[in-house]
Amino acid sequence: MKATAFAPALLALTLGGCLSFGEKPPASLLTLTAAQPVAVGQTQTATSGTVTIAVPSIPQEVATLRVPVRSSDTAVAYVKDTRWVEPPNRLFARLMSDAVTTRTGRVVIATRLMGEPGASLAGDLRSFGIDEPTSSAVVTFDAMLQRDGGKPVEKRRFEARVPVSPIDAMTVGPAINQAANQVATEVADWVGR
Repeated sequence: MKATAFAPALLALTLGGCLSFGEKPPASLLTLTAAQPVAVGQTQTATSGTVTIAVPSIPQEVATLRVPVRSSDTAVAYVKDTRWVEPPNRLFARLMSDAVTTRTGRVVIATRLMGEPGASLAGDLRSFGIDEPTSSAVVTFDAMLQRDGGKPVEKRRFEARVPVSPIDAMTVGPAINQAANQVATEVADWVGR
């Protein structure tokens, strides 16, 4: 009778070494850094207007903390032992915010204030990963901009490709960061014209 009472506890102890709750985290996480960051302590005044930047929508292959690698038009894998610190569309929205602020001097706000007469930038972050056939980091952003004064919505595709070799946990972060900064800079210049 005593042996059967200890059986569940013994079974739990022996299975404890076999079970894993979640995967092992990578040694480090990836993030984006602005090529031209906003200066600390800089006060901005909305004399040249405001810009509201929405967090871009993303397809399911990008809607993960993993870094996608397209090996063909229909096949996607992910870089081993690599993760973003937070979803890529949020990282990219902040990068665009810094680029628009530093390149245009306009005040960037996260959400439109009631009656705020500024411009609005939204869009789809269609690619944010690695293209294996060309060994390049690819960032593709379909931007939609409504300029000040309720003018018609403008739409434009931006894309940057940066070589990356080999495709591994150490090389993909810097390459995607460079491509993302290039796209953010081009978007900021478009917003500022």
